[in-house]
Amino acid sequence: MANNQSVRRHLDAFIGGRIIGKLEEGCSVTSVAAEFGIAHSIVSRLWRQFRTTGTAIRGFSSGRPRGTTPANDRYIVLQARRNRRQTAGEIARHTTQATGRPISRFTVARRLHGGGLFARCPVRCVPLTPAHRRRRSLWCREHRNRRDNEWGRVLFTDESRFSLSSDSHRILIWREREAAIIPRTSLKGTVNGTRYCNEILLPYVRLFRGAMGLQFLFMDDNAPCHRTVAVEQLLESEDIERMDWPAGSPDLNPIEHVWDFLGRRLAARTLPPVTIR
Repeated sequence: MANNQSVRRHLDAFIGGRIIGKLEEGCSVTSVAAEFGIAHSIVSRLWRQFRTTGTAIRGFSSGRPRGTTPANDRYIVLQARRNRRQTAGEIARHTTQATGRPISRFTVARRLHGGGLFARCPVRCVPLTPAHRRRRSLWCREHRNRRDNEWGRVLFTDESRFSLSSDSHRILIWREREAAIIPRTSLKGTVNGTRYCNEILLPYVRLFRGAMGLQFLFMDDNAPCHRTVAVEQLLESEDIERMDWPAGSPDLNPIEHVWDFLGRRLAARTLPPVTIR
């Protein structure tokens, strides 16, 4: 009995947060249980408790006394909110120095989870200026009356990155659960102007242009690889008309929904992908 309680404490303290993170990414209970070598019922119960109470930490009626006071817990959460890039180990050292009581990084992680903070990769966003917003609004107003058959002649392109594993090897920050994101690691490598011409424009865009005729309209964003001299010359030689695209407007591209769908499908796989196919 004591041994079972030790295993359960180990699960709650060290692995519970990782299990919840996997489930939040869209992985199934079965795949997570197999990955961590834990019974399906334990993972299912942990997930059900997390959705009901908002925490994966379970209380026990017996065991060693709590290592921190409520004041210590508030101090730990405050430290994380003041500097979200601090690791659990750094916060543990600061708290130990401030209170004179030794506290482990695992205790800090549990207290942060109890305070609604979880280790997440920082979300990368494009800072939008008032000029960006005005141009985006103008673009939307100019195109809002387009019909479906008109949009059907537009080819939208974009590049995205997808994770080969759940470990991004990046610095994490402490965020609320709602701020969760999926780490990304390049699967194909960096796209430059030459690759863009050889792997996108020539085999796909040019063929689509030939099938659609003069009414074809091409949309790609303002990424540097899309605006090289070689790309401009190729589009001009193939008589491919580009749609004007306001700067800082990735969310206007409907292909973003495709990336989201594909990312969720990849995250739900039991084994991570290792090739394009």
